[in-house]
Amino acid sequence: MNSPQPLPSRRPIGQVLIAQGVISEDQLRIALLEQMKSNQPVGRLLVSLGFVSEATLREALGESLGQKSIDLAHATVDADALRLVPRELAMRHHLLPLDYRPAEQRLTIAIADHNDIVALDKLRALFTHDVLIESLLAGESEIARAIDQYYGHELSIDGILHEIETGEIDYRTLAATLDEYSQPVVRLVDALLTDAVKREASDIHFEPEANFLRIRYRIDGILRQIRALHKSYWPAMAVRLKVMSSMNIAEMRAPQDGRISLTISGRQVDFRVAAQPTIHGENLVLRILDRQRGIVPLDQIGLDDEQLSMLKLMIGRPEGIILVTGPTGSGKTTTLYSVLNHINEEGVNIMTLEDPVEYPMAMIRQTSVAEAAKLDFANGIRSMMRQDPDIILVGEVRDAETAEMAFRAAMTGHQVYSTLHTNSALGAIPRLLDIGILPDIMAGNIIGVVAQRLVRRLCPHCRKPYTAEPHERRLLSAEQIRPPPILYRPAGCERCEYQGYRGRLAIMEILRMDADIDELIARRATAREIRNAALTKGFRPLAEDGLRRVLDGSTSIEEVARVVDLTERM
Repeated sequence: MNSPQPLPSRRPIGQVLIAQGVISEDQLRIALLEQMKSNQPVGRLLVSLGFVSEATLREALGESLGQKSIDLAHATVDADALRLVPRELAMRHHLLPLDYRPAEQRLTIAIADHNDIVALDKLRALFTHDVLIESLLAGESEIARAIDQYYGHELSIDGILHEIETGEIDYRTLAATLDEYSQPVVRLVDALLTDAVKREASDIHFEPEANFLRIRYRIDGILRQIRALHKSYWPAMAVRLKVMSSMNIAEMRAPQDGRISLTISGRQVDFRVAAQPTIHGENLVLRILDRQRGIVPLDQIGLDDEQLSMLKLMIGRPEGIILVTGPTGSGKTTTLYSVLNHINEEGVNIMTLEDPVEYPMAMIRQTSVAEAAKLDFANGIRSMMRQDPDIILVGEVRDAETAEMAFRAAMTGHQVYSTLHTNSALGAIPRLLDIGILPDIMAGNIIGVVAQRLVRRLCPHCRKPYTAEPHERRLLSAEQIRPPPILYRPAGCERCEYQGYRGRLAIMEILRMDADIDELIARRATAREIRNAALTKGFRPLAEDGLRRVLDGSTSIEEVARVVDLTERM
């Protein structure tokens, strides 16, 4: 991207970042030397060198240029936004509509000159109501190419499908011409990816059946069928997705993994792609890794004041291991990234070993396990121990060797974070015993265990209040409360796509170890004994934390019962 040069009266972007304490003089010097070789903007080089994140750079650009920037080569365009702005207006003022969100009354555009007041006035004149225009900086040549690419082509999913159904398209030749944006299948795949991100899906499932292709999104943890397409669409769509994710398009009988990186709605979004052969063809699942949504500030992950202070006490302990447990998709990685983001600073060396790295973070040394290079979790921990780390994150403790190495790191003065597949915090202890960790090793080296689930949040615009029924009051231990508590149930409206829920929140139980619990573990006490000891020290089980969120109106009893066993309280 060839961004306009900063005005003379403004400081160069490198000096702004130094003044903010984001980079050092040495890092800027490295970027300037690289600039002499590649002639790229300093800001882009600082990101590619890993000295700053894109978000940090954009904030600094806001101070330096009064404007954010975007690389249109890896951007997708919203069909609704494109329909709002005539092509002639876009070409005359060198701008490109990127995204339109009617609920927020916000239009995002890329523009070559952010001081073009006439262009902004003409855009506002297109609307009958006030609209917020968010402009991102891009080069004139990039915008011109994008206008030629997007205008004149149908970009909505329904429109593209109509074009395919009514046009004379030879599906056998589509795979050979997928590099041409004029091909509707290319636009169809882009439109589906953009639609999934805008609807805040976490996964996209492309599932071939005998006679049709099923497309499902996982939204708020629940799979929803979005489309059912003719089976003849799938071969070309599969090739397009495999090309985008750098897979071998000739291999259709073996599982493959890949990755796609795009700019959608003005922000960087990655897709982790997995192909699995089935009897009806290749099944593709895309995990959406939205960096903007992936790292949540620690005080916004849903903990109350007591839980947050307990977690911060655990983080403050200099050595030992902290485990986050729960089933797949329960938000364990998000919690760990929130913790790492909270403690990430220049004075500590944080290293991670993941399978794979989901969210790149500045200043943190992140490594993906690689079977081809014989780098598994156990070997990776051994290697990291020679890199002088202060804090180590191990993606998952899944076998005896990994567990042994993780505890060895914790015993030698390091703070270790990892995940474990168990149903509760207390369940981590028998699970570690089953893996092969001795009780004497566990005692004193486990800082604490966090177990969590994700429950759907009731839509605040349509939730319906009602008085708790007698059996619900018993479940909530609220029989004596007068008047009976007011609870909420889902209803459904346009804002939540008539689901009754919008977004998710975490419910957690935090088991903080101390000398008494360590002693119980060392002498192989029963789970009941450890649980009773933890309850006397303020331990709050998952079910109780979930019902707390029911009482404050965040979710419903049915939703908590979907992810947590409430039968013991009945």
